[in-house]
Amino acid sequence: MDIKRILSMVDHTYLKQSATWDDIKRTCDEGIKYQTASICIPPSFVKRAKEYCQDRVKICTVTGFPNGYSTVRAKCFESQEAVLNGADEIDTVINIGDLKSENYDKVLSDLKDIKASCQGKTLKVIIEACLLSEYEKIKMCELVSKSGADFIKTSTGFSTGGATREDIILFSKHISPELKIKAAGGISSLEDAEEFINLGASRLGTSRIVGILEKDGKENVNSSY
Repeated sequence: MDIKRILSMVDHTYLKQSATWDDIKRTCDEGIKYQTASICIPPSFVKRAKEYCQDRVKICTVTGFPNGYSTVRAKCFESQEAVLNGADEIDTVINIGDLKSENYDKVLSDLKDIKASCQGKTLKVIIEACLLSEYEKIKMCELVSKSGADFIKTSTGFSTGGATREDIILFSKHISPELKIKAAGGISSLEDAEEFINLGASRLGTSRIVGILEKDGKENVNSSY
């Protein structure tokens, strides 16, 4: 697969708790250099990153992250502030406890409220698939499809597991035609990236793909690997 095509689907991610501006600036530079779909960074850096990047790469950030159990009002405020600071895309975490309590109406209502708070910007819904049963994953495909969100996302990368091929196949069977899939967590090679794309993912949350290219000194992103 063409490397440039893979990069165009990568949310180049740096969400470590210890992140400094130097880390974020490097992530910005790499996102611009490799023309990734976005850079995904902590909310506190969004405004500065937007000013630095000047729309040369989209800015993605996270809300309710990584546990998802903050109130919906808090998530909505976080999303509104992120948009105000220049975020182009929001990745939010569901309240997993509400899902496991079968409080499906609340899960859906929360997602609709968060989507409205994004003011037309792209919303990706992280369901933390590694903590869910197959039934719960299918239920979330239904709820996210109804919510108006743009993507269903597998994982935060901060829990017990990341994206699996089985989950992408499952999502592909149960989401609405309009909803897209983001695979995140554990995508460690170009081969992994290609396989997840071929299975149905149209976004990949990873820092490793750009890291591989940087390590190999691969300047020609128009080539295949």
